Amino acid sequence: MILNLYEAIDRTKVQFDFILDEPTQRELADRVIQLGGKIYEMPKFTGKNFFEVKRAWNSFFAEHPEYKILHSHVRSYASIYFPIAKKYGVTTIIHSHSTSNGSGIKSLAKAMLQRPIRYMADYLFACSSASGQWLYGNSVTSKSNFKVIPNCIDISRFSFSDEKRAIGRQQLQIDLDDFVIGHVGRFHPVKNHRFLVDVFAEICKEKHNAKLLLIGDGELFGDIRSYCENLGLTDKVIFAGSQRDTSLYYSVMDVFVFPSLWEGVPVSVVEAQTSGLPCLISDVITNDVVLIDSVKKKALTENEIEWAKKIKSMTRSDNRHLDEKQLCLLHAFDSNSVADSLTSFYEKVFGGEIHE
Repeated sequence: MILNLYEAIDRTKVQFDFILDEPTQRELADRVIQLGGKIYEMPKFTGKNFFEVKRAWNSFFAEHPEYKILHSHVRSYASIYFPIAKKYGVTTIIHSHSTSNGSGIKSLAKAMLQRPIRYMADYLFACSSASGQWLYGNSVTSKSNFKVIPNCIDISRFSFSDEKRAIGRQQLQIDLDDFVIGHVGRFHPVKNHRFLVDVFAEICKEKHNAKLLLIGDGELFGDIRSYCENLGLTDKVIFAGSQRDTSLYYSVMDVFVFPSLWEGVPVSVVEAQTSGLPCLISDVITNDVVLIDSVKKKALTENEIEWAKKIKSMTRSDNRHLDEKQLCLLHAFDSNSVADSLTSFYEKVFGGEIHE
């Protein structure tokens, strides 16, 4: 989402530089550098290196007085570096992209760390009202320093194309008459991949030409691959890995399935709709992303048999081109529109025209 904005924004007016605390996660680094951005590395906060982290951030701001705005897309960790940024006169923005911390001890620790940031940050951003209410509280979202910034995409790239469909299926060795169920998302517990595979296994009992196309990478990649092997689905599940440009793959799919346990505003669901795909998503996902009639919701309390039954009823469409009304609804998520709005905001903050 951030890179979508970075590509769309007028970089003669606004320049993004990036701070990473995961040095190994550099799959997008080349694109950032091509666009003129810099990448800095900071120590990852482990809970035991509080003073090391504080020293690193103090040193960073002391060495880089050119930065006037810090826009953070990390929650709990921000409570450590926001006070440091403020000390150096940097305007701070926190940006909520979720509606849950998950469960367990780690989630409790995150909740404790992230609570103060609603009072520390100058501006409170969120990908949806629900995401903002979850992180900042109901009353905060009515204040003047709160702003909803939709997770955005370049709409023009994701429109359906018969040519892309043919090319993609050839590359992936998928027959043109195969029924392809698709998913785009990192392999993380929140994305509910194991349940998705169970649903697909049910579909395969009736649809022998069914294929499951999984785009993404992550900590559970190996586990899900092994799970598919154990179910005898190796020749039916395609692991395409992490892809910088996913636009080709939506044209390959016939139905998009997204059974996440929680989300903020999932970009891939918007991308799928832009491609005219029938979508089945979990009932916990915000209605903010339900933009066209082909999106259906299913309760996570329903089992894989019921999900499979619904997917089998969502037959492929002969016409996946969107009408003017649908395109108008999707325009709110267009990266060019969001980039223009954000540029205006940054410029006003930088020029001192708006303040908390």
